[in-house]
Amino acid sequence: MAPENDGEWPLSNQYTALCAGACNVKVSLIVPVYNEEQAVGLFYQAVRRELTLAGSEVEMVFVNDGSSDRTAEEIKALAQIDEQVLLINFSRNFGKEPALFAGLEYASGDAVIPMDVDLQDPISVVPLLIAEWQKGADVVLAKRRNRAADGYLKRHSAALFYHVLNRIAYTRIEENVGDFRLMDRKVVNVIRALPEHQLFMKGVLSWAGFNTVVVEYERAGRVAGSSKFNGWKLWNLALEGVTSFSTVPLRLWTYVGGGISIFAVLYAVYMVLDKIFFGNSVPGYPSLMTAILFLGGVQLIGIGILGEYVGRIYIEAKHRPRYVVKDIVGGKDRLGL
Repeated sequence: MAPENDGEWPLSNQYTALCAGACNVKVSLIVPVYNEEQAVGLFYQAVRRELTLAGSEVEMVFVNDGSSDRTAEEIKALAQIDEQVLLINFSRNFGKEPALFAGLEYASGDAVIPMDVDLQDPISVVPLLIAEWQKGADVVLAKRRNRAADGYLKRHSAALFYHVLNRIAYTRIEENVGDFRLMDRKVVNVIRALPEHQLFMKGVLSWAGFNTVVVEYERAGRVAGSSKFNGWKLWNLALEGVTSFSTVPLRLWTYVGGGISIFAVLYAVYMVLDKIFFGNSVPGYPSLMTAILFLGGVQLIGIGILGEYVGRIYIEAKHRPRYVVKDIVGGKDRLGL
């Protein structure tokens, strides 16, 4: 729902008056949205009421990822009364990762902050990120002190994912850090220049490097709606992260194959010696079937892992765009993009 007046509307006019002549930096908030009509107005209101942001010109870049509710209409209403609201409408649902990248491409700020519209990432943390950036940091990570807001399974699966990925990946990803972070314009330009079409954004944002500091915060609960990520989507995102930043799974199956081959040779030698010295008969059908089924299973797993990497090559080779924009609404001096 759009923000209510409460006798103080419009908030955009208050913001403009506070910022006039005093905003020496521009900060862009990138906000991917998918069926979030209830949260959009609350998010906008929270940003404009955060008076500690008044020293910065704050642009809000909403990327509508093919919502089927009134999310786009809610954002269009905001764009009509606030020239710092920009709506990027996708032609269909492309996913959160392409939506984040689109936000990076269309954001015009000196610093860029991706964040969720549900206010689980509190707006009050944004001034802390800006303060560290103004001290000289190129990247400021917003790190959750804990994951108490998540369920038991999600907390422990996330911890396992970060542990495994950081053991095998060539780029370390800070634990308990999502997309919520501040990036200087030069960092954004590096990421925008990447040619890949399938991007694991958490990894890419860490891969860029630069001078990085961490700000810890307490994550809040959702103000409206429900999470659009289910277990299957999170599993696929984890696979995307592993295959994007590590070749260890491919090497692992080389070692597994070598180990099985060595075991097979040693077992064959054992059976021959056992027959020669003790006269025992060689095990027949049951042991043969067990060996065949075991090796078949190992081969299928290996082929599946190889297929994940080949699939990524296939997708990249087609050179399709990461997303398709249906239309762009609002934003000062942005219609020419």
